[in-house]
Amino acid sequence: MKVYYDRDADLSLIRAKKVAILGFGSQGHAHARNLHDSGVEVVVGLRPDSSSIAKAETAGLSHASPEEAVASAEVVMMLVPDEHHADLYRRIEPHIPHGAALACAHGFNIHFDLIKPRSDFDVIMIAPKGPGHLVRSTYMQSQGVPTLIAVAQDASGMAQALALSYASAIGGGRAAIIETTFREETETDLFGEQAVLCGGATALIKAGFDTLVDAGYSPEMAYFECLHEMKLIVDLLYEGGVANMHYSISNTAEYGSVTRGDRVINAQVRKEMRRILEDIRNGSFAREYVAEGRSGMKTLLAEREAWKRHPLERVGEKLRSMMHWIASKPLVDRNKN
Repeated sequence: MKVYYDRDADLSLIRAKKVAILGFGSQGHAHARNLHDSGVEVVVGLRPDSSSIAKAETAGLSHASPEEAVASAEVVMMLVPDEHHADLYRRIEPHIPHGAALACAHGFNIHFDLIKPRSDFDVIMIAPKGPGHLVRSTYMQSQGVPTLIAVAQDASGMAQALALSYASAIGGGRAAIIETTFREETETDLFGEQAVLCGGATALIKAGFDTLVDAGYSPEMAYFECLHEMKLIVDLLYEGGVANMHYSISNTAEYGSVTRGDRVINAQVRKEMRRILEDIRNGSFAREYVAEGRSGMKTLLAEREAWKRHPLERVGEKLRSMMHWIASKPLVDRNKN
């Protein structure tokens, strides 16, 4: 594994180029603002009716339509949702100057050939390992988020150096810039989201909550034990790994963890994890997700509404209203990011 820091990057490379950031969501706002504060000329590409225009203007950033934004750009960073990349690329490709760099923060569309870039482009990835609000907040504290870089196409001979320069400009070099490949980033990222971090964790929380409530315990107690205290455990894991977490909890909790955890994550669960990984690697998930996007995200929207109606969410909203410290320091401010 190759790891780089600010001292290994030449910031003059990205500062010499005009960067078009397409999208101003979680990653878009962070990349655009961090690049701007690092002395890079940035234009944000947004639809004329985009609700993000006011946010970009408040941040002091110039904006234009995606076609106009890329026309004078030497680096085009695509930070719209994955399902919109291919259609957007087809629209903007004729407007992108010869020899520009096409960049992304997730390799999905490049790795699965949903986008086939022109041969004159450098094709690079700069992927912070954290949500946009963290990329921005750590940068403002003179810190950074570990950031992955990769090169899929090196037309100029300078693609890796450019990716390193960009990563440094958004704060990655203050923590670590790690070199990987489009394949490795895409497949491990999708697996982690589906099997562990998002899909696995939320399904486990919901199953635990439902088990306690079905057994006659109060929803409030079930919420505290299966969701609220998850933050304590995750913070301990984040800070120092499993050993740190085990050191910090009671002997009772640690004994229950080491003797009962494998009964939950058993052989059948591990088999399903391998099936999920195979669906990712052979492109089945990518094809399924493309079809979902073409359907108008019917499954995703239905599941989103189902989650809102689940008792876990309803009791959680009530209990969180008693915890003023949560609302006082939100991780996400929808008016800004």
